Amino acid sequence: MSRKKTSFTPWIAALVFASIAPFVVYPIFAMELMCFALFACAFNLLLGFGGLLSFGHAAFFGSAAYLCGHAIKNWGLSPELGILFATSGAALLGLAIGSIAIRRQGIYFAMVTLALAQIVFFLCLQMPFTGGEDGLQGIPKGHLFGLIDLSATVSVGQQQLPLALYFFVLAITFGGYWMIWRTVHSPFGMVLKAIKENEPRALSLGYQVNRYKLATFVLSAALAGLAGATKALVVGLASLSDVSWHMSGEVVLMTLLGGMGTLLGPVVGAVTVGTLHHELASFGSWVTVTIGVVFVVCVMAFRRGIVGEIAYRLKRDL
Repeated sequence: MSRKKTSFTPWIAALVFASIAPFVVYPIFAMELMCFALFACAFNLLLGFGGLLSFGHAAFFGSAAYLCGHAIKNWGLSPELGILFATSGAALLGLAIGSIAIRRQGIYFAMVTLALAQIVFFLCLQMPFTGGEDGLQGIPKGHLFGLIDLSATVSVGQQQLPLALYFFVLAITFGGYWMIWRTVHSPFGMVLKAIKENEPRALSLGYQVNRYKLATFVLSAALAGLAGATKALVVGLASLSDVSWHMSGEVVLMTLLGGMGTLLGPVVGAVTVGTLHHELASFGSWVTVTIGVVFVVCVMAFRRGIVGEIAYRLKRDL
């Protein structure tokens, strides 16, 4: 019994911290951070535990944002159905891209994902329902399950806080993170780690390596799509920046900065990069330079990433 209580302590602490966050920081900013944290965790499942470097993961993040926005705005779907539709679309896109990409390894795999993601970017630019360079604007938040108005705010002191939307996003983030945690600690996750460490040995033991890779790719794409759809609902906008190669590069940066192959690392990396973008927005293009300097310093000081280095020092998984 005591072991179970100990194992759930970090989850309870994180939930308590996240629950009081909207009363301390700007709620929309906090929700965006949660979406990016889920996106980074989804990417880390593929890279950190599967050993597959994708340079096109923004294709799933951005396409799901467009699908969710279009379904809610033009088809009148409720937010939960819109997000479910977009996540399913991202999973199908992941199945299509993954089926092609897993035929190659290493840098060739990365280049195939980048090339196919650029095709998705071109489609998002040209298709009429996406709004082109203006993006898909004015996405309504709607009513959750037809009952809860996600656009409603609660007066707390002198602030108007969208608590219904915030806790909806919080539930999605924790649900996605739990799914990743459960996958990593399942027999499937053990096989995935074995494939990453020594693929020829996994093949010799009779495992269908490509099937495991494809399943991981699809799951990672679906969770990335879940993050993108949720972000579109939060900000009411799906834009080309969500599907561009810059976003694919940023999620790689978040994962490496926090600690590849750790469960908590991508969250720390996403919060760090997102906070730098937010706080240094007034510096214009110097934001990129600053983030680059921070990344170089962290790589020099923490070669395993921030959380990865802490986990190595403590001799425990984080």
